[in-house]
Amino acid sequence: MKKIYRFIFFRLMGWRLNGTISPGLKKCIMVVVPHTSWVDFFIGVMARGSIGLEMHYVAKKELFRFPFGAWFRWMGGAPLDRSRAENKVDAIAAIFHQRKVFRLAIAPEGTRKKVDKWKTGFYYIALKADVPVVAIAFDYGKKRLRLLSHFILQVILTMTLKFLRQTTLA
Repeated sequence: MKKIYRFIFFRLMGWRLNGTISPGLKKCIMVVVPHTSWVDFFIGVMARGSIGLEMHYVAKKELFRFPFGAWFRWMGGAPLDRSRAENKVDAIAAIFHQRKVFRLAIAPEGTRKKVDKWKTGFYYIALKADVPVVAIAFDYGKKRLRLLSHFILQVILTMTLKFLRQTTLA
């Protein structure tokens, strides 16, 4: 199946991949930008199949009912109950704790329109679930998908706080 995805993604669609995601990285949040079109989902599916790693997303639980529920789960979907008063960050962090492998793709814009600021949910989910963040960028002009090395927010926050303490004490 991976060969079919690679043929479609690289040969027919003409895309290239720059970078990798380590197969040993079993849990992470993949911040995928920009999310400007419904086509992003299909490019992402082709890229995921070409990379060959299990990747996931969350969507409203209503999508996981018959007749499409099995397909959404097979595609890596995890149902999220939006009707409860439950904090969504806590609900998604719980999914991370329940699964051995969960690489969550999130579009931080929260919409398919051009935005000036990202929503911060991915940041709080990463902190709560204690997972690293992987940045992924679609370059439509060059038909290139860039995968950047993962980083751990806790480490960055600790280093930033240490730096701030040192500069304010000096």
